[in-house]
Amino acid sequence: MGERLVVAPETLGAEGAVPEAERVRRERARERATGVVAYAADTAVRTVAFAVDGRLWAVRIDGGEARPVPTAGPVVDPRPDPTGSRVAYVTGGALHVVELADGRDRRLAVPEDSEVVWGLAEHVAAESMDRTRGYWWSPDGSRLLAARVDNRPVQRWWIADPANPSRPPREIAYPAAGTANAEVTLHVLDLDGGSVELRWDRAAYEYVTTAGWDAHGPLIGVQSRDQRTLRVLTADPDTGRTKPLHEQRDAAWVQLVAGTPARTASGALVHTADLDGTRRLLVDGRPVTPEGLQIRSVVDVSGESVLFTANDEPTEQHLWTYEAERGPVRLSDGPGLHTGQRANGASAGVREGDALAGVREGGALLLASHTEAGHSFRVVRDGRPDVEIASLQAEPLIVPRVTWLRAGEREIRTALLLPSWHRPGSGPLPVLMAPYAGPAMQLVTRARHWWLAESQWFAEQGFAVVTADGRGTPGRGPVWEKTVHGDTLTAPLEDQVVALRAAAEHCPDLDLGRVGIRGWSYGGTLAAAAVLRMPEVFHAAISGAAPSDQRLYDTHWRERFLGHPDEEPENYERSSPIGDAARLRRPLLLVHGLADDNVVAAHTLRMSAALLAAGRPHQVLPLSGATHMPTAEAAVEGLLRHQLEFLLTALNVSSG
Repeated sequence: MGERLVVAPETLGAEGAVPEAERVRRERARERATGVVAYAADTAVRTVAFAVDGRLWAVRIDGGEARPVPTAGPVVDPRPDPTGSRVAYVTGGALHVVELADGRDRRLAVPEDSEVVWGLAEHVAAESMDRTRGYWWSPDGSRLLAARVDNRPVQRWWIADPANPSRPPREIAYPAAGTANAEVTLHVLDLDGGSVELRWDRAAYEYVTTAGWDAHGPLIGVQSRDQRTLRVLTADPDTGRTKPLHEQRDAAWVQLVAGTPARTASGALVHTADLDGTRRLLVDGRPVTPEGLQIRSVVDVSGESVLFTANDEPTEQHLWTYEAERGPVRLSDGPGLHTGQRANGASAGVREGDALAGVREGGALLLASHTEAGHSFRVVRDGRPDVEIASLQAEPLIVPRVTWLRAGEREIRTALLLPSWHRPGSGPLPVLMAPYAGPAMQLVTRARHWWLAESQWFAEQGFAVVTADGRGTPGRGPVWEKTVHGDTLTAPLEDQVVALRAAAEHCPDLDLGRVGIRGWSYGGTLAAAAVLRMPEVFHAAISGAAPSDQRLYDTHWRERFLGHPDEEPENYERSSPIGDAARLRRPLLLVHGLADDNVVAAHTLRMSAALLAAGRPHQVLPLSGATHMPTAEAAVEGLLRHQLEFLLTALNVSSG
């Protein structure tokens, strides 16, 4: 195979293979982590900057040692300029640049109020748009495009810690559906203190969905409040004048696709469009990918070549390249989630399934694959041996044993996990449905995921576990995704029933008289709705961190699917299980982290209050100090065991 390198997978930038919700979870976990949790490099990958406990460090990877860099305060999001000469960072809401040669530190933008911050993404951008950055370097490193975020219009919520009543509540600016967003403006800042604001119709397009600066200048995406119109704007960095380059409209919503918009070296616009049931890649206004191939992200644009991920089978994701001379070429092979990155060159090959197609003379391509066997990484270089990079990811103690099914006429992708000791006809198995089934991510993909290992653990306790990605989940195209517009529960719940019956048809040992369902976040909402609306099918439910009243979730995410609550209140009513509280007649366990600032604990507390008012018994498990996803090892283990005991009791299953 050639040379062999050993590195941790987290350092490889292979997050294109990670579902959106998992990426968000990792970003949120970093806020509580210690040590090196993120880094950034210059264009040549010679200078690397990172923060440790708020201190800025820099290292030259071609021979230097890591050294601390003095700064004006604790740093957030430090990133070198493309030349590697200086590092920008945010501290105290101000955007700074420090020179690595002499340590000279300059404040480029200072907030005039404690509720204003420069250079960081606002709540809805980070949580719902997948835009986690708030500043972008110009290609020559002489200027920055920076976001100014004014949170003063946003309503205030307070997150208390009931386990520590001596601590004051934590104030957060949370733009719930129907309320005001933060005001976001963009400014070009030069290193000498000059500032130019970019101008567009912010009343009509209040969301800044993307921003960047390529060889042609600043390029930004802005979106209307109802998310049915997306505009791509070019900007003059000297005057602040913007000009529309492209506009896209959709009757439901315009889907944001990671890595777009972008431009080739010649200035051709790269973006996507939903055409005849397919999310297609467009270059210079022309669709360049075939019908049925669903674009997932644009990874890189170099020269006239586009590197992107896409799938025609929803349980897989593959790495592709496009050039006008050859059309789209697939670089990865085999079931799994495949992505990659490249350096120093664009695509120049012709052999489908051959990674060398993504490499130009002197360049390199990193292929990152997540399959049922785990993670693997390979560097492909023109004229040189491939380099295998070993993953240091721990082997799971329980390996998922998945039977992949296609349920019903819609061929709903479904995973069935049975106990390793079960033999056909050896006895009935109670069923545990374990969906997410929402628009943020897929669960049924051909990779070794932690949630499949967790499902196998439940299977080893005597359950048949079924996970299904129904309508509304990504990977099946725009028609499939937008089925849930205006009603986020009815179609997904119907599809869970179809998957359940298909699994029972495949394995007649499934006991349809004892069916539980557990889910987290949207999956928790679906689980609660299942026992409330279909108690004849679902006999017990665990609802974790679930949005039970959709009016309490954020503007950009919730209004995308349900519209404005003042204009379409019926959408919120049919999508909120709290309105069905009086219908409960099955065991229901509600679980919520009391420190959750994404789906606040008020969702579960209000749901419990509605159930009590209706005289419906239920259980509530509060998790002290936990945010949206509990991460403490003891809490995770204890929570799993508590859920298991609840299910065994509720479904009358013997634990022996």
